[in-house]
Amino acid sequence: MSSRRSRASVSEEEINELISRLQTLLPSASRRVGSQASTTKLLKETCSYIKSLHREVDDLSDRLSDLMATMDHNSPGAEIIRSLLR
Repeated sequence: MSSRRSRASVSEEEINELISRLQTLLPSASRRVGSQASTTKLLKETCSYIKSLHREVDDLSDRLSDLMATMDHNSPGAEIIRSLLR
């Protein structure tokens, strides 16, 4: 979270608001507009979604590494990719 809470407890209303906000961030949950998923199911879906994002990042990183390995390091394409990664 970008801001830390100064108090240790969180009200039920705040938890419900956070769960609602979380539900809007999940692609599978957003298809169920108007349907309240259980908190447990929503948290499991969140974990699954985060894991899939990690796998996607790893895959894209591997593909980029493979691409960079096949390119001439002085080529304009390689320079563009390096500048995008900075």
